[in-house]
Amino acid sequence: MTTEQIEKFFSANNQAEVPVKISFKTRNNVTGIFIQTPDFNELKAKNFYRIVSEANFEQWKKSKDYNLCRMFNGAEFTKLAIA
Repeated sequence: MTTEQIEKFFSANNQAEVPVKISFKTRNNVTGIFIQTPDFNELKAKNFYRIVSEANFEQWKKSKDYNLCRMFNGAEFTKLAIA
């Protein structure tokens, strides 16, 4: 997916930190939350996003530890859906 397609998805779903099911071209689906880090706009310009997976939701809510995030390339996304 392109940056514009991903932005369009989030503008249509105005919910902050909502779990999103991400489908990929070459790997298993991931459910996670897109994280707004200080470098979010810089990464978004390159079509990269930091995502906290479903397994780490509770820890993330408590600690906001960026080590719980993984970075994904938006070009590998095939579909986004609210989980």
